[in-house]
Parts: sequence; C-alpha cells; structure tokens
Amino acid sequence: MADERTKKTLAQIPLLKTKASPRDGDLWRQRLKEEYQALIEYVNKNKQEDNHWFMLESNEIGTRWFGKCWYIHEMLRYEFDVEFDIPVTYPSTAPEIAIPELDGKTAKMYRGGKICLTDHFKPLWARNVPKFGIAHAMALGLGPWLAVEIPDLIEKKIIEHKEKN
Repeated sequence: MADERTKKTLAQIPLLKTKASPRDGDLWRQRLKEEYQALIEYVNKNKQEDNHWFMLESNEIGTRWFGKCWYIHEMLRYEFDVEFDIPVTYPSTAPEIAIPELDGKTAKMYRGGKICLTDHFKPLWARNVPKFGIAHAMALGLGPWLAVEIPDLIEKKIIEHKEKN
C-alpha cells in the first residue's frame, strides 16, 4: 500500500477517465483535454505549496512532451531538460521520461537518458490504467527519481551546479 506522502500527492491530481491513445482520434482529444486539466491542477497546487518543480508543454497533437524540471539541493537549483513521447499503447503503457543530459551518469537510467521506473512506478501505473496520466507520471515517477538520484549525483561530484562551472 502507498505511504502517506504518496497518498497526499495522489489526492492533488485528478484521475482521468478516457482510455485513448494518439491513434483514437476524437477520444484522444478528450483524453488530452483531461491530461491538461490534471497537469494544470497539479502545477497550481504545487505553486500554492511553494513546491513548483517542472514545466511541460507538448506538440500540437500531444504526442511529444518537453520542458524543464528542477531540484533544489542545499539552496541551489539544478535544472534539466525533460522529454518524452506518448507510446502508441498509451495509457496502458506509461511514458518513458528522459533527462538526456544525465544519460550515462547513473545506473538508474536507460540509453537516451530515460529514467528507470520499472520497480516502483510501472506496477503502480499498470494497476491504475486509465486513471493515471502525465501528471501522475511526473509526480510519482520523475519526482521521486529526482529526489533520490540528484543528491547522489551531486555528492559523487558527477554533476555540479551550473554557476560553479
């Protein structure tokens, strides 16, 4: 069962209803509308709690997403480009979130900078199809990954704050 912090995070993100992929025409447009509504609500709640940590946008048809994510460590902001494509089997398959500039810098990453979410997030996603969406992937996938990996990469001096360079 999920811990209290995970439950609190989940309570902030509306669940989605439409099970549709980019190949489903009007149904995909409905799903995309739900995705945007959930993202907007999650980002707004994060801003209210002074916990804003990512910005995303998509291409016109909602199949390619890109933006920035950041992690604050010892009062320094570490910012990274983030990107992912919506799989053709979405929402049955979660998106593979990538931080290309960290490619090869941690064992918890696949080729191309795709973060490893197999052990913890993907089973949770599978149990919640089609209710989970992009906001859930950010909150329950990328967020915890950043919280574990970024401090470790900083401690090992694999990444440095940009102002130090």
